[in-house]
Amino acid sequence: MRDVQNDSGLPLKPVYSGDDRTTEEPTPGTFPYTRGIHKDMYRRRLWTMRQYAGFGTAAEPNKRYRFLLDQGQTGLSVAFDLPTQIGYDSDDPMANGEVGKVGVAIDSLEDMEILLDGIPLDRVSTSMTINATAAMLLLLYQLVAEKQGIPPEKITGTVQNDILKEYAARGTYIFPPKPSMRLITDLFAYCARDLPNWNTISISGYHMREAGSTAAEEIALTLSHAIAYVEAAHAAGLAVDDARDERSKALRFHTQTGGVTLTAQQPLNNVVRTTLEAMSAVLGGTQSLHTNAYDEALGLPSQSAAEVALRTQQVIGFESAVPYVADPLGGSYYVESLTDSVEEEARAIMAEIDELGGAVACIESGWTQRRIADSAYHLQRRIESGERVVVGVNRYTETDARPIDIMKISPRHQVAQARALKKLRARRSKGTVERHLGEIERAARGSDNLMPPLKAALADYVTIGECCTVLRGVFGEYHPGEAA
Repeated sequence: MRDVQNDSGLPLKPVYSGDDRTTEEPTPGTFPYTRGIHKDMYRRRLWTMRQYAGFGTAAEPNKRYRFLLDQGQTGLSVAFDLPTQIGYDSDDPMANGEVGKVGVAIDSLEDMEILLDGIPLDRVSTSMTINATAAMLLLLYQLVAEKQGIPPEKITGTVQNDILKEYAARGTYIFPPKPSMRLITDLFAYCARDLPNWNTISISGYHMREAGSTAAEEIALTLSHAIAYVEAAHAAGLAVDDARDERSKALRFHTQTGGVTLTAQQPLNNVVRTTLEAMSAVLGGTQSLHTNAYDEALGLPSQSAAEVALRTQQVIGFESAVPYVADPLGGSYYVESLTDSVEEEARAIMAEIDELGGAVACIESGWTQRRIADSAYHLQRRIESGERVVVGVNRYTETDARPIDIMKISPRHQVAQARALKKLRARRSKGTVERHLGEIERAARGSDNLMPPLKAALADYVTIGECCTVLRGVFGEYHPGEAA
């Protein structure tokens, strides 16, 4: 019988037994929560169904958010375009051709007001996948909520705010690691005081897995990055878990189904792939879930594809009976053995990271990036050789595939956004803008928390690009070395 391994390179036996288990796990809802953070998990409440969306200018995704909420979605997840992610306004030459392409263009408070128009922010939790400019997008969100009259404790959601994985895999960084970590800890401190129910960071392994890491590498790198953030918070004088809240021992996590597993060939097959991955997330006890649309290997999801993705979650939640039982696969010889193997390998990788000086040092030396690239290369070799079958790509291909409609973002969005920016700048007070930018620069050159001057500037419609230009002047820009 031939040897078989999964996509993470772990060998798979043909059958598993009780001999493959090392220990029994405690019941769900008890420390260390390996079988779920609640004793009955989804019986009382399903996971948050949070579909990631954003494109064009702010008015278009506002309509999509309202549609998804009307269809039963229970949380928002905002995608931003590349200029917004790396701190360029839509009329900057660096933004040319990218405005609204992979997410919504947000330049100022005016755009955020349009994006969230008519959405009750005291009743909707919002996740924002934003990192280098996370502080500014959070402040814009808070400003809109304040205009709705919502008290700080009612403003709930998450900013990703995980810059280390940007250096490791995704690439939407602006500043070098040290000032970037300062922005993160400034946001921690600000929210502890002013936005008590906001999740200040969502440490993400997803993008490293998308770039090619194995499951064990994904876990090890993610947790090593988490350690680096805690160490940075300590160094900044912040106390971790002042209240010693027992709930902080329970790992809460969001899941997104794979993007790299979607195929442009035979895209309707992606509905099946996403369903399997979504079911895996639920079996694993996720607290919120995004399901990818079947057409995302070709472009941004169409409204009909986004609806199918949401319906996938709803069918699992209401028709499968899986949510009635906490940890349905608990005790499975195979699953528990595989979990033990992943944990053992992840611990070994984390020990290696510690020996190399920690997560930041591994990124700066290029060790992390090389490790991910090596794993990606190994899997791609298996796919290209046919050892790893991808239906519709290297087996069961077809010659007369019917094309599907692809959502395309018109260049008119960039023109419209630039025109709106010109009008915005014309009606602002130049003196007020210059004063705010000067205060941001003074805070950046000193040690004061950057959040208050940024908030004051953004409230007077200073743009994200203008704020980032000042910060670039103080902090500089990050350029990976040859090793990275």
